[in-house]
Amino acid sequence: MNIKPLADRVLVKPAAAEEKTVSGIIIPDSAKEKPLKGEVVAVGKGTKDEEMVVAVGNNVLYGKYAGTELEWEGEKYLIMRQSDILAII
Repeated sequence: MNIKPLADRVLVKPAAAEEKTVSGIIIPDSAKEKPLKGEVVAVGKGTKDEEMVVAVGNNVLYGKYAGTELEWEGEKYLIMRQSDILAII
């Protein structure tokens, strides 16, 4: 990974959007919701006030409007502060 987050930032690869509902109904692209979970790909070193709790490989839940979307080498990522992460799953 060539992207190295600074300070308390985390690089997350969002999970794929659901293709079907539990009952088997196929969801069209226009109705898919942005996923609210993903895998941590890279983490910064933290700050003197906040140490990093998340680590590379953790699956996390984050808020609907958390982070900044970016595309690198054809892959979509989110970069956000550690405080935007709600939970490690």
